[in-house]
Amino acid sequence: MTRVQQIAGAFVATIFVTSLALAGGFQLNEVGARAMGMGGAFAAQSNDLSAMYFNPAGLATQMGFRASVGATMIMPSSSYTTTAGASTDMVSQTFFPPNVYASYGLQNGLVFGVGFFAPFGLGTEWPAGWVGRYYAMKADIQDFVLNPTVAYKVNDKLLVGAGFSYMFSNVKLSYNIRTFSALPPIPANISPTDGSVTLDADGNSWGFDVGAIYKPLPAMSVGASYRHSTEVTYEGTATFTSMQAVKDYFPGGTGQTAIKFPNQVFTGISYQFTPSLLVEFDFQWIGWSTYDTLSIILPSGPNFPYTPGKPLQASSKSPKSWYNATMLRLGGEYQYQAWAFRLGFIYDTTPQPSQYVEPILPDANRMEGTIGLGYKFSDNLSVDAAYQLILFNDRTVTGPTTGDMNKFPGTYKSSANLFALSVSYFR
Repeated sequence: MTRVQQIAGAFVATIFVTSLALAGGFQLNEVGARAMGMGGAFAAQSNDLSAMYFNPAGLATQMGFRASVGATMIMPSSSYTTTAGASTDMVSQTFFPPNVYASYGLQNGLVFGVGFFAPFGLGTEWPAGWVGRYYAMKADIQDFVLNPTVAYKVNDKLLVGAGFSYMFSNVKLSYNIRTFSALPPIPANISPTDGSVTLDADGNSWGFDVGAIYKPLPAMSVGASYRHSTEVTYEGTATFTSMQAVKDYFPGGTGQTAIKFPNQVFTGISYQFTPSLLVEFDFQWIGWSTYDTLSIILPSGPNFPYTPGKPLQASSKSPKSWYNATMLRLGGEYQYQAWAFRLGFIYDTTPQPSQYVEPILPDANRMEGTIGLGYKFSDNLSVDAAYQLILFNDRTVTGPTTGDMNKFPGTYKSSANLFALSVSYFR
């Protein structure tokens, strides 16, 4: 009976608790190849259509009709090593978040635009039977934003801009669950095969962003923008399979929760050292302290006789206690005739406390290097490409007896390769 109670206690539903906690380590700032080639140091210049993400004020310099379409190919990898030294590699995956922009600028300095991009996304998948299968098997996160924007050139020194955003999001998660082949009065037997749960949730919400760029000197620009937090209410279905002797206690059904995605501040200063060479330094602040607690609303399942008053499927509340995070960005661009050559560097801090690191999101501080290339075919057409290497610090978490209080101690090693391409048209 004690074993039944212990395992049943671990069953008490945590629907969506991990599946919707992914966005900090899955934030995507790679929404345009030109900015990506400069390490995303773009808040003070924002002189292409990805300004709608980095700083909407930059749109005010872009007269006439402009359009851009692009995508980023993202190939993450990760491995987990137990405290005993056994290692597992994450299943290889490739993701292609898109970006599409269009704008039209009037001669009076007023510019209207609309952008479509993915500020959060990616996923993780671990092999069947791996040691962490009760924490994570597969997760897919897709967050898209439609961002209408307006900008205005006040004078030769000051640009301002603002936009509102509609975010729609989908999250899918699966993981294994220990179950029983029989319960008392028949001798209780832990099943040699696992049950599983699949979660599928959707949500949407609204937000806004504002920005300004000021040129104190002809060669210098200072920029700042603010993107407001967006609270998304998710609703979705939990489906349990192969639960065997406890299947009647996991009816599944519709669940609901809300996630408050962080507000962000971009600041930057750029300097045109020569007619060909521009360098920019940026600081980005991400307010992940909004993700403090996760509350889940679920229909209660039938009472379980071995945990009186505590059905196995029930609503729950989980602490997350994420930190605010920062990013430092340095980028440069050198133009030679129709060519543009770019380099960038990023230092990115994780918002995730050690006690909440888990295989569905093995996040860590990271250093990133970028290189980019642009070519202007004519006054109407240009192409930009970029490559980015992300190197995560090794993240070692320890268990309850050693201070971290992590439920799944071990060491994570992660990296990612990113390739971006954008095609832009001007008229």
